[in-house]
Amino acid sequence: MLFRSIIAATAAVLLVAPAAHAQDTSARATYGSVRLSSGFTPDPHTVSLTAGGSIDASNLGSPCTGSIARAPDYELTYDAGSLPLYIVASASSDTTLVVNGPDGLWYCDDDSNGGTNPQVTFNTPRSGTYDIWVGTFGGGTASATLTITELTGDGGGGGGGDGGYPDTSARATYGETYLSSGFTPDPHRVSLTAGGSIQASVVSSSCRGIIAVAPDYQITYTAGSLPLAIQTQSGSDTTLVVNAPDGQWYCDDDSGGGTNAQVYFSKPSSGVYDIWVGVYSGSNNPATLLVTEVP
Repeated sequence: MLFRSIIAATAAVLLVAPAAHAQDTSARATYGSVRLSSGFTPDPHTVSLTAGGSIDASNLGSPCTGSIARAPDYELTYDAGSLPLYIVASASSDTTLVVNGPDGLWYCDDDSNGGTNPQVTFNTPRSGTYDIWVGTFGGGTASATLTITELTGDGGGGGGGDGGYPDTSARATYGETYLSSGFTPDPHRVSLTAGGSIQASVVSSSCRGIIAVAPDYQITYTAGSLPLAIQTQSGSDTTLVVNAPDGQWYCDDDSGGGTNAQVYFSKPSSGVYDIWVGVYSGSNNPATLLVTEVP
């Protein structure tokens, strides 16, 4: 299956704000505020709060839903860099998210982080103020945790959500490089965190593991006479999903030895390789991505 024409399934849908709302972006946030810069630590940043309120979020328009308060629950002032930004809510009950971004537009979601947890994703976030409301789908109030992270779209916990598709148009989380056949040093190494919030099987039934929406790494490669191998090294069971210059998806679980993955191109094409490093199951884990012509 090809997904280059599919917009990232972050479920954070952009809405043009009407002239006036019951929501008050100028009100002081009930549960506080924070200023974070790209690369912030600790990541994730979490806040305990009570979700819900007396206002129907659907007044903002589709796909906003749930009951929210007048004042924001939390306010984030963010200095953007090269990383994506994920805003996630988690609770034992069905929660929703409403975010007013630095562009003045509204972004809403219900269940994109798996189960009944919402997630709003900014693959290329802007610097500025994000006013955040956590709502309840069925009314009333509920205890919830708001998570702000740049690492993955799963609130920092893994576990394999079931919403979304990998987005080849998104900026790679851990950077990109240009390599030409015969490159040195070989292998080219990248340290990253494997995992994400979506099942790799949405790409193909042969793909395994839990991956992020945005690619973990991107290679623009000029081919020669040598083969090209993309590999993982990790203490945990990792998987690979690669979208190659031909637009096709290539996946692997354990071909790199042990529980490491390898995708091998005997006659690689020149062009862009978008790479996802997944975890077979469980939580996200540190991993090393290797790109080599001497596998």
